Amino acid sequence: MAAEAATAEEAAPVAASPEPRAPKKGAKGEAKAKDAKNGGKEDKAAKGKGKKGAKEAEPDGDGPSIAAHPRAARAVARAKSWGGLAGFVLGGYLSLPTNTLAGAGLRALIAGVVCYVAVWAGAVFLWRRLVMLEIKSREQQLAAAVQAARARRELPAPAERQGARAAS
Repeated sequence: MAAEAATAEEAAPVAASPEPRAPKKGAKGEAKAKDAKNGGKEDKAAKGKGKKGAKEAEPDGDGPSIAAHPRAARAVARAKSWGGLAGFVLGGYLSLPTNTLAGAGLRALIAGVVCYVAVWAGAVFLWRRLVMLEIKSREQQLAAAVQAARARRELPAPAERQGARAAS
């Protein structure tokens, strides 16, 4: 019986799009009442956080996302960390003989931040190009596979080719 019920559910046609539902009027009135009591501060803060989280979760649609690419995201993060560390160490080392320890530390921090941002921008620039090259390469592979499949379909079957040779 369970198998029959499962097949009946699978056989039932699925609607192309769900019918729109009217919003509940009570929910809006309750939300307005809460805003009036709290001054709307808590709900606005929650709404702002929700919008920010939603923007981060959804890709822009302008093209492929570097953050969504697994190798690119790891490589950019690794480059940022090494760039910041290298800038900090180099900035600290070069400023030690010229100033006090506190001044050298401040210069090292500034150099680390500058290198962090510069390396991050360079890594994103590089990985955008690499991801686009990967996509183009994959498209070419798929196009070649489609052409090869078409060529195989256009060739006569092996039995037909042998019959044509025997008739010649």
